[in-house]
Amino acid sequence: MVYSSACDNSESQTFKVLSIDGGGIKGLYSARILEHFEDRFNCHLTDYFDLICGTSTGGLIALGLSLNIPVGLISNLYYKRGKQIFPQRNSFLSSLRQIFLKSKYDNSELRRALEEIFGEQTLANSRCLLCIPAFSLTDGRPFIFKYDHSEGNLCRDSKTKYVDIALATSAAPAYLPIVTIDTYDHKQFIDGGIYANNPTLVGVVEALRYFVGNGKRFKKLKVMSIGSLEPNSGRRFVTKHHRSVIDWNKDLITTFFEGQAYLTSYFVETLAHHCDSPFDYVRIPGASLSPEQAQIINLDNSSSEALNLMSQMGKDQALLWGRKSEIADFFKEYKQYIIK
Repeated sequence: MVYSSACDNSESQTFKVLSIDGGGIKGLYSARILEHFEDRFNCHLTDYFDLICGTSTGGLIALGLSLNIPVGLISNLYYKRGKQIFPQRNSFLSSLRQIFLKSKYDNSELRRALEEIFGEQTLANSRCLLCIPAFSLTDGRPFIFKYDHSEGNLCRDSKTKYVDIALATSAAPAYLPIVTIDTYDHKQFIDGGIYANNPTLVGVVEALRYFVGNGKRFKKLKVMSIGSLEPNSGRRFVTKHHRSVIDWNKDLITTFFEGQAYLTSYFVETLAHHCDSPFDYVRIPGASLSPEQAQIINLDNSSSEALNLMSQMGKDQALLWGRKSEIADFFKEYKQYIIK
């Protein structure tokens, strides 16, 4: 889907945003798309986007991009560590554990993998503006980790470790444990996907509030949004109307994620055409899944079959979209908001 404004300001006045959806192990699909773009345009993506937003697994990718880590290394994380992060167990026993005892997985393997990638890096080391949504259980409200920029007079997050941010944004309820970050006086966080699984609106609001528009440095906004693989969100007719937590099972979380991601896309599409400062918006959606494929593509299926399918679909989608002029336009000129 491509939505283009009628503005004709020069590219040098353009503020560019990259947004990456959440989706657990399905982040491999998004990573493959971005990996192809880096290869096709022979670049580090962070050199071409002023602001990168990412939620959950998209947040992990966004954090890696902000340090100029090649997307190929992030893709390999899903392949090499996916089975350890999301070990495949007896589904019935795993569901009982998830419902009655604790989160389906612990985050020790994820933490180790993140420490290998990010080490002791903090948000102050980012090479671009960042918005990484999480939800603060302590405050009962959304919490967005940001690169501290002078336009917003921000000074809160620069000392926060990349590892802690990645764990916080990806702590999907019932799947991974709640994350406590000591540097915020022991605030506790869960996955930002409960309100911003598609973080595009977060990026648009950040851009229009601080960087783009009348009286601001940039006159035009361009947004690229990378979706996640999603099965057809419709469900078969439900005969049992009074469903328990056990009956809902994994649908309890995925329904929230699917619903708000769809609504976000609708809001951004509408704003791109009808706000006082219309902007260019490109959304690369998830590829269509057959009923058989949808049975194995979910947040935590780390089987070789699922990983190979997600990788193939990401490459195919990237080849399709990489040929479009709307995508090439993002890589014609370097970003203009330079941090370091």
